[in-house]
Order: sequence, then structure tokens, then C-alpha cells
Amino acid sequence: MARNKNATSHIALLLPLQSGVFGEAARTVQQGFMAAASLEPYGLPVRVYSNYDENNSVANVYREALANGALAVVGPLTRNGVKMLAEVQNFPVPTLSLNVPEIPPAHNLYYFGMAIDAEARQVAQLARQQGHQQAIVITSNESLSRRQQLAFEEQWTFSGGIIVREIDFHGDKSVFSDIVAKPGLMVFFATDVEKSREIHPFLPKELAAYATSQIFLGNDQALINYDLDGIHFVDMPWLLHADQPAMMAYPRAELPLTANNDRLYALGLDAYRLTQLLLTHQEAALPLEGATGRIRLNHSLFQREALPATFVQGRAQTSDAPAAPTVQMFPGQVVNPGTAASDVPETTDVPTLQ
Repeated sequence: MARNKNATSHIALLLPLQSGVFGEAARTVQQGFMAAASLEPYGLPVRVYSNYDENNSVANVYREALANGALAVVGPLTRNGVKMLAEVQNFPVPTLSLNVPEIPPAHNLYYFGMAIDAEARQVAQLARQQGHQQAIVITSNESLSRRQQLAFEEQWTFSGGIIVREIDFHGDKSVFSDIVAKPGLMVFFATDVEKSREIHPFLPKELAAYATSQIFLGNDQALINYDLDGIHFVDMPWLLHADQPAMMAYPRAELPLTANNDRLYALGLDAYRLTQLLLTHQEAALPLEGATGRIRLNHSLFQREALPATFVQGRAQTSDAPAAPTVQMFPGQVVNPGTAASDVPETTDVPTLQ
């Protein structure tokens, strides 16, 4: 592709900053990306490309970035945007998308996101490692809940676990009245934090309970966390180990962020670090202990291991146990982009874990 006469070497960051739906998420990712870049004074300059529609014109802005001298491209942000980017077919420079749609791999095209599906699989693996053989799965009539349910159940049954019951919760607590805690039995909340808080008091206290990061709003939300006491879940070091040196090495956002936006900020931090590895051909340095978790490269997919944690007296506490591996665990799992998101501003299309 021909370069513009005034082309200069740079990292291109493709984000829909002008979008009414995705703009806030895009700006938060940008903040994290630029915060990490600020620690590399001799790194390539970052140029942001934001005047485009992720559903239509991603390929054009990608070609524009190349013509302007981009040596690496990061983005787009949404699942549909990445699908549109794949139509380019030829990727002459390392390209790191920030979502993980189900599309065929291509040379130099990499995927990195925070798909909730991967967390649900990790939770299933963690619960199996902790000795549980039977599971009750609680869902709600929402797309994100269904995705968690599907991913958890696929991994659970593949690893030898048994699904003894599925409960679709619509507000009737009587559906939990006959549940009895038994050795080897656990419950998986494929529900958001509000529904999980509503349900949890109606389950036996002795019943082991698990969930994804959807139920964690931060350790400053003690009252909410008390309602979830005893539930096991997984989340990223950026939220769970915020006071540890490895996380304190990176600048925090100037203004306080919600938990979901903090995760997007961490995504931006790690996206910059992964871009540096791709630019310098240092993939052998992986796994990377990132803000979003331990990151490995599986073909063209950067996979993230979250940290296991448990709610204890109003706070999320981590253990010394290693996170369950995010590797190919069941037949038919798509390893090169397999799990990610739908075009709504939740932990689906925008990687808010989301």
C-alpha cells in the first residue's frame, strides 16, 4: 500500500470516540492505552483514528492508518468492527483487535478482549478443581446471562461434571425452596450483581456458589459485597490487587472509574504492552503478567487468566491458588477467536466484561 508523502511512523489506535453508544468505553480504553504509552518515552508516537463507523468504514480507516505510516494498528473496539476489519484480508503490520469475534484467523491479525465466556469456562474449571461434581445453573432472560450459561455448561460437562438443574429466574424466589446443600454440589450464577444479590439469601449458606466478574463492583462497595458473602468468582488483578506494586506501577485514571470502566482502562494498558511485544517480535516473553490477568498467546488469540477470589465480610479476597487455565478445554472450542460479544454496550460487544 502506497504511503502518503508526509507519512510518519506511529502506532494507530482505532477507537469509536465519537460514537454515542460506544464513545465512553472507547475513551476509557484510550486513557489506559495512553497511560501505558506514557511510561515508554522512546516508544513510537500514538495516533488516534476516531472519525469512522465501526459497522461500515473500519477497513477504510485501517488503510488510511497504513498510508500514514502506521507500524502497528490497535482496534477496533466492537465485535462488529472487528468483523468489518477482517474484510481487509491483508495485514502488513501487527494488528491487535480489541474484541474476539468468530472469524477465521489471518496473518498479523491478533485478538485480545475480555469475553465473559472465557471467564465462565475458567469458573467451571476452577469449581471442578475444587472438587465439585454437580452444578445448578441460575440464569435470567438476558443475552449475557445465556452466554455465560452456555460457556459454563460446555466446559463443565466436558470436564466430567453433571448439570443437575437449570433455573431461569424471573423474580419468583420459591423456585429455590427445595435446594439442599450437598457435598460436591455447587451453584453457578450466570446473572448480574443485582439479581445475584436478590437470589443469594434464598440459597443454603452451605451451598458452594460461583460467578464471573459480573458480580464484583469493587471493594469500595462493602454493603453489596456483604450480600454476596462466600461466593467465589474471578476478576482481574487491576481490581483485585490494586495496592500491589505490579499494579501501582501504572498510572490510574485521574477521575474515579466504575468497575466496568476500570476493566476497560486495564484493557488499554495491556493492549499497549502487547503491541510492544508484537512490534519487537518478543512473543516468547509471554505469558505476560498483565493488569487484566496472565496473558498467553494461543495461535492468534491472546487469552487471559483471571484471578480467583471470594467475598469475605464485604471484601473480595484472593487466594494463593493459581487461576484455572484458559486453554482449549472442550471439543469444538474455537481457539483462534472463539468467544466474545454482540453489538450492545455491555460485556458483550464492548469488552467491558466484561
